[in-house]
Amino acid sequence: MQQNTSHTFSNKTNIKIQEDLIYEYNQPFLLESGALLPSFKLNYATYGSLNAQKDNVIWVCHALTGDAKVFGWWGQLFGDGKLFNPQQHYIICVNVLGSCYGSTGPLSPNENTGKPYFHDFPSISMRDIVATFEILLKHLQINKIKICIGGSLGGQQALEWAVSNPLLIENLILMATNARTSPWGIALNETQRMAIKADHTWSQNQPKAGIEGMKVARTMALLSYRSYETYNETQKDDIDTLGKYKAASYQQYQGQKFGDRFNAFSYWALTIILDSHNVGRQRQSLEVALARVKAKTLIMGISSDVLFPVSEQEFLAKHIQNSKLHILTSLYGHDGFLIESDKIDAVIRDFLKLE
Repeated sequence: MQQNTSHTFSNKTNIKIQEDLIYEYNQPFLLESGALLPSFKLNYATYGSLNAQKDNVIWVCHALTGDAKVFGWWGQLFGDGKLFNPQQHYIICVNVLGSCYGSTGPLSPNENTGKPYFHDFPSISMRDIVATFEILLKHLQINKIKICIGGSLGGQQALEWAVSNPLLIENLILMATNARTSPWGIALNETQRMAIKADHTWSQNQPKAGIEGMKVARTMALLSYRSYETYNETQKDDIDTLGKYKAASYQQYQGQKFGDRFNAFSYWALTIILDSHNVGRQRQSLEVALARVKAKTLIMGISSDVLFPVSEQEFLAKHIQNSKLHILTSLYGHDGFLIESDKIDAVIRDFLKLE
């Protein structure tokens, strides 16, 4: 069942924009863990129109705490006159299960109890996310994706999809991502969950439970999203400063900003999804799994990325046939895939042979 909750059109170009669309799957959904979701909803957005041949689909996979409204957070690459132009393409982005931006998550009502799941929300894996994409794709009657693109957790989604359904995607663009979440990444995620658990409110079943711990967790994560050089360049104090340090204020600001838009239950669920990423699980090995990818693939790493280091993208390029590797030089660490838009635009245009 599809519920359209928002329809808008650009006044200048008449581009069809549909955000906050809801797809309802009203059947039990078996998770990789063996648990059952009695049903689920996906919040998604579409930009542009599907052509008669149904061969102009661009599927965007969002990162950890992103949403389906890709024109808002990746507007340098997606929009009228941009690299990915809805005048030519049918652009789709789906908010993943577990998030708090319209898809089924921990604060959604459990139809078996009539109350929010809270701590009872089941663990979701990367393969569960991709399985929901397949269901929505079938509902939309789409059989081919021209370009699937994502960075970080979004790149993990795109890669898992290309491995599990090798003939679906024609062009695959992976940025700042990997074949398997590293022990380093899992340790960072667990440390953040420990911060949430240390919040004395976390045991409560109420929407704001764990929120102060989550703010701390987010500032921990931020250190891995940037780098020593990033902070030294952007948060360095004057030589005579004593107290009221820029870096300290920045961490406080970022924690509060995140707390204003997210909840600890969803953050917990999403870090579990991130931990689960491993394309080699039950497929013999990472190498065997990556060999399944048939899409023409662009792999982009970021020179200063300490969370998904360049060695992980080099591994992907080594084992994905018909792939091209490009390393972006950037000051901004892992977040470079969201910041270095001009460089990314140029690399993708070259990959797709666009003027």
